[in-house]
Amino acid sequence: MWGAIAHLGRDGRTRGYLRDAWSPADLELRQWFRQEAARRGLDLREDRNGNLWAWWGDPSDRPGVVTGSHLDSVRQGGAFDGPLGVVSAFAALDTLRAGGFEPARPLGVACFTDEEGARFGVPCMGSRLLTGALDPDRARGLTDDGGDSMAEVLRRAGRDPGELGRDEETLKHVGVFVELHVEQGQDLVHRDAPVGVAAAIWPHGRWRFDFRGQANHAGTTRLEDRDDPMLPFARTVLHARQAAERGGVVATFGRLRVSPNNANAIPGLVSAWLDARGGDEHAVRALVAELTEFSGAEVSAESWTPVVDFDEVLRERLSAVLGGAPVLPTGAGHDAGILASAGVPSAMVFVRNPTGISHSPDEHAEMSDCHAGVAALATALEELCRS
Repeated sequence: MWGAIAHLGRDGRTRGYLRDAWSPADLELRQWFRQEAARRGLDLREDRNGNLWAWWGDPSDRPGVVTGSHLDSVRQGGAFDGPLGVVSAFAALDTLRAGGFEPARPLGVACFTDEEGARFGVPCMGSRLLTGALDPDRARGLTDDGGDSMAEVLRRAGRDPGELGRDEETLKHVGVFVELHVEQGQDLVHRDAPVGVAAAIWPHGRWRFDFRGQANHAGTTRLEDRDDPMLPFARTVLHARQAAERGGVVATFGRLRVSPNNANAIPGLVSAWLDARGGDEHAVRALVAELTEFSGAEVSAESWTPVVDFDEVLRERLSAVLGGAPVLPTGAGHDAGILASAGVPSAMVFVRNPTGISHSPDEHAEMSDCHAGVAALATALEELCRS
């Protein structure tokens, strides 16, 4: 399975992945998911927001246990973030079947749409729409770098954008959700453990900063006559680092759009996206407030996820059944966090990442640890599907 998708959306120059939601690569990955579900005789369903669900058993009779993740990527991302959880879900199901296990509850494999938010700027799009955490009108109006709205993109993919929104029918089928994911850090390396269980997700969000100035000629405009928005942006980047250090949080300007984006022109507009996270919600919000005042930019919030504490009983149950697997927090957002916030009992299993690098072509997990992750996930699903 891993080899079958390794080439999809891969940049031959950088070896990173380009798997934007609803791109040709993403559509191929969705077709691969359908084929894997059909190969196992699973009942494939697609909800009103494009999330895919492959069921062993009928969740209409009783809410089921679901596992899975996503197949899209950040731009120039790694191979493991998302796909490891989907491939491992199918592999864990195969493990259970090979052992003759018959679940007392329906067992599902999920593939969430647009988890990374690389194309339209809002992460966990599929799960946010599913749970009603994102207004469908706002989602339809979001645009990509080419100026195409999400509604237009969906129509080209053969979908009706009018269907977007909270999906009660799908939600009532999900009794428990367990997401396996490569760790995006080195906590498990330091603990010398191949797998762990998530305790919580830090509060985090994205904000757009628009710095406005006057576009003009780079060679003929005197320095004293310039209104260059790149300068306040640069000062804001440096100030963000200092403020983050003081507040004990992390702040990143990782995306930038410059207009008119000519080498021989002073910019007229610099749009920059701030990603801010931390263990303390008040500290994160204080940082954003400070940067808003300091920058003088027009600032708009694009997404916000409060702290997510995963179901304590569930996480302790999984840690125990996995032989005392370590329980650790994470600063990364996941679909499991969105479902947990919506009241779905949810948990996460992490697989060791030897370098801790993620959202990069250098993201990695040893195959022996991936196998340990499949075994751990199969054990967890067996435990949850017994009653």
